Amino acid sequence: MGEVRVGVSGWRYAPWRGRFYPPGLAQRRELEHIGTTFPTVELNGSFYSLQRPESYARWRQTVPPGFTFAVKGGRFITHFKQLRDVATPLANFFASGVLALGDRLGPLLWQLPARQRLDLDRVAEFLALLPVTTAHAAELATGHDERLAGRAWTTTDVDRPLRHALEVRHASFADRAFLDLLREHDVALVVSDGGETWPVFEEPTARLVYVRLHGAAELYVSGYDTAALREWAAKVRRWHAAGHDVVVYFDNDVKVRAPFDALALTEQLADIAVRPG
Repeated sequence: MGEVRVGVSGWRYAPWRGRFYPPGLAQRRELEHIGTTFPTVELNGSFYSLQRPESYARWRQTVPPGFTFAVKGGRFITHFKQLRDVATPLANFFASGVLALGDRLGPLLWQLPARQRLDLDRVAEFLALLPVTTAHAAELATGHDERLAGRAWTTTDVDRPLRHALEVRHASFADRAFLDLLREHDVALVVSDGGETWPVFEEPTARLVYVRLHGAAELYVSGYDTAALREWAAKVRRWHAAGHDVVVYFDNDVKVRAPFDALALTEQLADIAVRPG
């Protein structure tokens, strides 16, 4: 049977302080609190800029054994370059310290902009570049450019498999050839719910099913009521029963819905969801 993990996207949000985080909790201990509450979190600072190896090492040390970080790929690759000519940017991304997470490293998330239409050849070239093991990623990282000189992390403690997930937000991706391409590379097509802002693709394309819940009605704001969570729980159970590993991340953080919705879904999946610790 597969494994089910439910968590949140990011953890440093001012409105969460005193509501989800206990009053008086030091900001530096917020990730620690996440690690005792959930078994996983999306690390999304990596989307905005290249992080540093010492940051990844610190994050790894802050969470308990068994916890996993889903690491979001850089927007320079997905949004600025739009997957074109990204061999060196990919090397820079992996050299920035991702592998310092060690056994806490979970799937890699690649989110495309909503305006981006399907270009099958471009996607195929990108998927062919993605490392499938940490040893492969470490080798790729050695191709970094001068921006990472003196601060690159290009080793792995153990060779582990890597999983990738691709989040698309344009209707043109409803294409059988695209789904077949993802299956060929064992890359998960993200089940991305954005309050009807973009199409939701729910067909599994890999052993991993990766779910992002951005808001039931209003993007990043709306919560998921009991009925909606029951529907998502039923979907997770079906994927799990079919042998898939499932990760679910709530990204509706604006009104502090994400952590409480994640806890509520975890309770609905209490018999199959991984618990922290």
